Order: sequence, then structure tokens, then C-alpha cells
Amino acid sequence: MNTPTPPPGRSLLPVRDPRAGDVVLDYAGMHALVADLVLPADASMYVMSAMETSRELIRHSYYRYEFATVAVAHSLFALEHVLAERLATTEPLHLLIERACDAGLITAGLAAELDRSRLLRDKLTQGCESSAALRPIRAVTMLRAVFDAVSLLLHPPATAEATAADVDGAQPGRGLARLWEDHLRALFPDGFRGVGFDGVDLVLLDADVAGLVQKELKGGLDDSGIACLWSCIADLDKIIPLINEEYCTSYFTKLRTMARVAAAPHMPTTI
Repeated sequence: MNTPTPPPGRSLLPVRDPRAGDVVLDYAGMHALVADLVLPADASMYVMSAMETSRELIRHSYYRYEFATVAVAHSLFALEHVLAERLATTEPLHLLIERACDAGLITAGLAAELDRSRLLRDKLTQGCESSAALRPIRAVTMLRAVFDAVSLLLHPPATAEATAADVDGAQPGRGLARLWEDHLRALFPDGFRGVGFDGVDLVLLDADVAGLVQKELKGGLDDSGIACLWSCIADLDKIIPLINEEYCTSYFTKLRTMARVAAAPHMPTTI
């Protein structure tokens, strides 16, 4: 299908792609179609960006049908990155999927669905398929498999239980140390340097929490440090609901979790 070129100097609003007419009644229906594609809370900024872009491509396939196929291909960037990191190897995607299945990290059924996405990507690369290969409904199913796999790889059941035990205070020292290591690997959200919400500068808040957590790990906070940490937690509680970007929200939610674990042994003296 050839998309007509807008006349020079004239801006046109997007219109529904007629090939998407049998998918949903209107654009609002696309929101429900992707509602269960939830980004994992502690993925890296790279993975979050690739997955969020893939989900939005599905949503906007209402206007350009080909976006549905592109969404599935694009999501494999995130999958391959997480697989390579989890398995500590840089092999072709089909071997990474096999290894993850053999290791019990993903089910055989999920591995088969992921490999179908990988085969589609290869056919697109070879020119054997076009970008209109998938209907949006089918693309959502294939994309859901990627989201499920990434979530499983980032949150193996045993690891998730251990994390919950640490955060609940069963082993607070080890839990805080691990949260600190994770924080050191996380990238500060792009585009949010110099940004503030409700009078709270995000960079300064991040630095304050990091400094206080370091002090707690190295020997414990004094009364002044405890008060500052609880004040930071109050600021985090205030600004997180105001952030409208998913990776940034995830970053500061994890920062709040780390701050709360550090503060758990102490009662605030003042806020």
C-alpha cells in the first residue's frame, strides 16, 4: 500500500490505515490491545526503551499497518540483550533461546514462540517477508511472548523470593548491598538532568540518596543522616507519581526501595 504524500506546506492529521479496520473500532481500542504488555520494573534503560517502543508501534499500527511487524522485530533487541546478559554469552539469538530453554529459564512453548519471532526477523532481513507480514492481533501475541520472557529472565522465581525476603528485612544488610550494586549499574534517565518536580531536583535527590546509602553501608548513619534519608524518602514519595516516563519512574521507584531498606533499621528523628 502506498501512503499518499501530503501536499507541500500542508500538515495532515494521521488517518486510520484501512487494513486495521477489522482490528478495533477506533484508536482508543488500541490501548486495550496492548494494556497487558507491562514493562519489567527493573530492566535497564536500553531494554525498557526497546520494549516501550515496540509496544507503542503496535498501538500506532492503527495508523500504519506495517508498524505491527516492525514492533515484533524491534522487541528482539531487548530480548537478545537480556538473554546475552543472563547467560553471560554473546551467541546468535537462536542459540541463546535454546540455551535459556535448556537451562529452564523459559518454557519450551515460550521458546518456540520466541523463535517464530526470530525467524520472522531473519526473513525481513533477507527480503523474504515484507513489513506487512503480521496482523496487529498476531503481533501482540508474539510481542507478549517477548515481554513474558524478559520478565522471567529478569525475575527467576527463586530470585524473586530471595529479593522479597531481603526487602522485608530478613537479611537487610545483604539486601541493601545488592540494591546498591544494582543502582551503580543503572543509568540515570536520559533527558531528566536538570529536571525537577514540585521543587525537587532529580539529580540532587539521586545524589543525596546515593551518598546516604553509602554511609549506611560503610558503618551506619548518624542522627543527621537518618533525618536526611527520611526527608529524601518523603521527596521520592512526592515526585514519583508526577513522573510521566516509564524508565524514569522505574529508576526512582527502585531508588525509593533502596532508601527504604537503608532507613528500615532507623526511626526518623525529624522530616
